[in-house]
Amino acid sequence: MQSDESADLLSREQIPVRRAGRRRPFIGFGGVAAAGSVAGLLMTVCAMIGVASSARANEVARPDPPDLAAQLAELKAKTAELVASARPRLDALSPQQRLSAPPAIWRAPGALTQFKDCADCPPMIVIPAGEFTMGSPPSEQAAEAQHRVTISAPLAVSKFEIAFSEWDACAADGGCGGYWPDDQGWGRGNQPAINISWVNAKSYVDWLSRKTGKPYRLLSESEWEYAARAGTTTRFWHGDTLSPSQANHDGSVDGSGPSEVNRQRTVPVGSFAPNGFGLHDMHGNVAEWVEDCWHDEYTAMAPTDGSAWVDGDCNGRVVRGGSWEDSEVEHRSAARTGATSRTSSIPMDSASREISDRAACSSRR
Repeated sequence: MQSDESADLLSREQIPVRRAGRRRPFIGFGGVAAAGSVAGLLMTVCAMIGVASSARANEVARPDPPDLAAQLAELKAKTAELVASARPRLDALSPQQRLSAPPAIWRAPGALTQFKDCADCPPMIVIPAGEFTMGSPPSEQAAEAQHRVTISAPLAVSKFEIAFSEWDACAADGGCGGYWPDDQGWGRGNQPAINISWVNAKSYVDWLSRKTGKPYRLLSESEWEYAARAGTTTRFWHGDTLSPSQANHDGSVDGSGPSEVNRQRTVPVGSFAPNGFGLHDMHGNVAEWVEDCWHDEYTAMAPTDGSAWVDGDCNGRVVRGGSWEDSEVEHRSAARTGATSRTSSIPMDSASREISDRAACSSRR
């Protein structure tokens, strides 16, 4: 795997998809609760990105501490009650009424909000269950037809994009295929991990799963957007415009400009304010891999339950979030692009962890 990935460092081949800005050299992968992210520790729930880890041969996965296990059980029970109470009203709406309905967030009062499974694991934010309209209106969209999606169980998503310190811990422990990605001279530590392919991203979540005995995985595309929006319907979670003080992106017209407008590199994870779910850098810094195979457009076949869309030609995988070198339009909550699964000019952004009994989660991670 290392030889293939080394060759990929020179590859910039991308799936032909909608692109509004310049070609990006780095794309990361987003993650869900208890998972890691490429191109930065991305904070997204289980539905967004999952991470698995492999433990050493003599390492035994430890069960959740009693208090964490109890809190997770309470969270699932309370969420199930909220969903059961809300669904009849939503199911009574016509398809168009439901599409136009505001987002529903089923947050259990007093429930667990964040946790960490191990010292080298990314901190996870618990994302509440909910329902939202995915995509963008006709005035904005390219490959983003609006459709309603229900996330019926809470997920855990990494609070930040996956950092080099976390990736390096995986590689040092015998995971991640022993792959040590180049940092472009920008530093490691708290800088988001970059030069990560989708295949690399999967190896990281696999390592997390093995290390913790918990189901880590990559987020699905719909989970990623749900986590990024955090209950909002605007182009970005903080409104309809994006400034360099809100995200690391190319805010200049021609790609040049002073450093405060176009930093021309990554910045440490968590450098900007979190969204309403407590996740950082959902817009910008590094783009993120999700589980889904690339499709040119959402169709009637697109999942509406938060699961990943994995039929067809899966050589191309979906990338979300935009990077430091992309313009504002590429950072919208609904914006999507793609790359081949072995393209490693993508950072690793986030991870997610299964915290519900949904079969879709465990089977997708």
